[in-house]
Amino acid sequence: MNSTVPDYSIALQALKASDPILAEVIDRVGECQLDQSQGTDDLFFALTESILYQQLSGKAAAAIHRRFLQLYGDRPSPTDLLNTSDEDLRGVGISRSKILYLKDLAQKVSDGLPSLEQLEPMDDEAIIKTLTTIKGVGRWTAQMILIFRMHRWDVLPVDDLGVRSGIQRLYNLDALPNKATVERIGQPWRPYRSIASWYLWRSVDLKTGQ
Repeated sequence: MNSTVPDYSIALQALKASDPILAEVIDRVGECQLDQSQGTDDLFFALTESILYQQLSGKAAAAIHRRFLQLYGDRPSPTDLLNTSDEDLRGVGISRSKILYLKDLAQKVSDGLPSLEQLEPMDDEAIIKTLTTIKGVGRWTAQMILIFRMHRWDVLPVDDLGVRSGIQRLYNLDALPNKATVERIGQPWRPYRSIASWYLWRSVDLKTGQ
């Protein structure tokens, strides 16, 4: 499933057969383009970016990320980051808590945090358990790595606001669904819940009121 150009056709057939509401979304959104938003960066770079983007608008986070990279003229190594003063990192707009997270990440990578290649044989939960030992990396961040960097097809980020909002709207719920409700509604989507999540994210772009 990690081919350069994934074939989502079997996944889409299964999802449409298992859930008529999701089938309508798939028909309206069209071809799955999840692969076009999946990155090729190494784990350290991907996680530094994820940490910097937490709890910020995309525009603000992108500006801070750009200034962060400019500190190094190129991509920093874990050693580069550990050797950067907190003052310099604060100077490009990084909060104190995120400096702590970034340096914890850099230290854990230096100490032997598994690479993406070493994580690959592990199942999703084992990867999540490994990544969430890093300060500031929670389950959601680890799941985004699974979906967008490791190309895992059966990840359902139950804490994701976009997924929950999409389910609330499409399934006519009175309130945002809790984790148990997301899991229950998403059960028929196995083993393609990452692809289903992508369609939930895209459903926000669809015009309401048919």
